[in-house]
Amino acid sequence: MSNHSILEILGPVMIGPSSSHTAGAVRLGQLARGINGKPFSRVLVGLHGSFAKTYRGHGTDKALIAGLMGFAPDDERIRDSLAIAKTKGLAYSFTEIELEDMHPNTARIVFYNDDHSSLEVTGSSIGGGQVLIQKIDETPLSFTGSYPTLIIDHIDRRGIISEITTLLARYAINIATMHVSRTQKNKNAILMIEADQEFPEVLKKDLNEVRDIHAVRILNLKEAPHVSQC
Repeated sequence: MSNHSILEILGPVMIGPSSSHTAGAVRLGQLARGINGKPFSRVLVGLHGSFAKTYRGHGTDKALIAGLMGFAPDDERIRDSLAIAKTKGLAYSFTEIELEDMHPNTARIVFYNDDHSSLEVTGSSIGGGQVLIQKIDETPLSFTGSYPTLIIDHIDRRGIISEITTLLARYAINIATMHVSRTQKNKNAILMIEADQEFPEVLKKDLNEVRDIHAVRILNLKEAPHVSQC
């Protein structure tokens, strides 16, 4: 007999007609916002597959923008999120795109940050309000945000993973999953770690002192990523 979570049986608590096109889209926006982790004033959202064909009718556009502003899937403001975004000074645009080997409910979100940097996050709504992040910029990843998640941009060099995991052990962090993606040997890489408990914020300071680490993102996700408002 297989075991199923209450979410799989009943579905998520949400606003909107579809767990994939609304609840999942909100969650995807939340996760992308947390991954970016910086104040931003403009986003470009590319929609692939079913998202591209039905986003207006299913409210996917409202759901994604709501998530990008930090709203939860059951927030009553989702219906008015596009108007709210304008009052907050958040500029947004949607475009239809074609992606290879991607789930039909996929969005590519490009953040234009207030510090003049940009970041691209690609992820999919895979059903039941659940999502899967598949790329940060051009680096492939695979995580759901269901666990506290640590994302580290670093140089691929010998010993750096050992230094990172030693720090995690110091804080009694138990690793659930770990994945490293790199563009090329000895070049830029991204380490993704999911854990059984939340990552303390003080860990970020310690990690940033490790040689060849460029950026550290901590996503202690419950309802929404804890990041400052855009």
